[in-house]
Amino acid sequence: MNITIIGTGYVGLVTGTCFSEMGNTVYCVDVVNEKINNLKKGIIPIYEPGLDVLVKNNYERGNLKFTTDLSEGLSNSESCFIAVGTPMGEDGSADLKYVRQVAKEIGEIITHDMIVIDKSTVPVGTADEVKAIINEELEKRNVSYKVDLVSNPEFLKEGNAVNDFMRPERVIIGSDDENAIEYMRNLYEPFTKNHERMIVMDIKSAEMTKYASNSMLANRISFMNEMANICDRVGANIDDVRKGMGSDSRIGNSFLYPGCGYGGSCFPKDVTALIKTASDNGYDAKLLKSVEEVNKQQKKYIVNKITSVYGEDLRGYTFAVWGLSFKPETDDMREAPSIIIINELVKRGAQVNAYDPKSIEYAKEFYLKDVDVNYFDDKYSPLEGADAVVLVTEWKEFRSPDFNKIKQLLKNPVIFDGRNQFKNSYMEKMGFEYFAVGK
Repeated sequence: MNITIIGTGYVGLVTGTCFSEMGNTVYCVDVVNEKINNLKKGIIPIYEPGLDVLVKNNYERGNLKFTTDLSEGLSNSESCFIAVGTPMGEDGSADLKYVRQVAKEIGEIITHDMIVIDKSTVPVGTADEVKAIINEELEKRNVSYKVDLVSNPEFLKEGNAVNDFMRPERVIIGSDDENAIEYMRNLYEPFTKNHERMIVMDIKSAEMTKYASNSMLANRISFMNEMANICDRVGANIDDVRKGMGSDSRIGNSFLYPGCGYGGSCFPKDVTALIKTASDNGYDAKLLKSVEEVNKQQKKYIVNKITSVYGEDLRGYTFAVWGLSFKPETDDMREAPSIIIINELVKRGAQVNAYDPKSIEYAKEFYLKDVDVNYFDDKYSPLEGADAVVLVTEWKEFRSPDFNKIKQLLKNPVIFDGRNQFKNSYMEKMGFEYFAVGK
């Protein structure tokens, strides 16, 4: 099949590359010349394990093509995926300006029937709007082509996106056209051959499924963070509570890990967008508002732990921060708890030494560019002379560090663990003053 992917961000690049791996000819289109030129050289704009090799191999085979010319892709394709960004608007809703612009360009360019697939995370009703925009442009040109809209939301976990796409838990297809549904079945058949994973529904339900799924996961995280906060006050251990809860088959173990809050490109903006959608339709989403509020508070949890030990005035103290990205195996710092934690520490006069295996450049250039932070190239150097370690992101290299070396480098053996990576008993045995979440 010949496919056009519009947008070479996280979702678009992974989608296009994985489709090309199965032998499809894929045109990845972006308006940024530098990004397209870099992709042709094998330089990808994100860190995602395994993606760089697939991009290089499929580009060299000719399966994967990169261009800034949308007409090149559309003229050679029977379908196109809209995979542009939908950032949070000022009112909390998803900003659809890029989606609308792409829809307009599709209507201006296409020269034959087209299946248009919404891959971007968009509010309920967006597919109808996209189709209306495309048809309006076709009418202006006085041409008539059959345009079928499909909602195909993505469920890619950053750090595991390639595997998620290649071995999907489910493929959601929203469409009311049998030909479009059959096309999507054939397109995804190589990924679902061993086990039927496709769920077909109407378009609005597919659009809603994405928001509902992310909001449920965010809900579980905020719930566990709330339980951890209660455990702190009553003297219970959230790790034991989590195990007891997770053994119930109705609950399960996934997303029951407390920490210093969720971040990333999906959960924060999707929860907010769903709250706005509910409000626009006359419903007050009280539970979702609470999920959002708990998460905002939780990002200050570690700072509150630190100030409970050292006081509000942190002048003269140095903290070694381990981890900047919102989760391991990605360089994404969007809405990362580290941003709040570091800003709060610096605001109180502390010196921050930071290390992350992938996100330092993004921190310097964007997310912490106006904050006085010392950055290091390895995990031990920031500890020298510091008053405590603050673990924010659970990268694998932080799981089994040399605790004797940590004690030698720190002024005092103190660890603030925002991800509950270590056991209280072992920390006590090693002579550390150890502060975790809900323990």
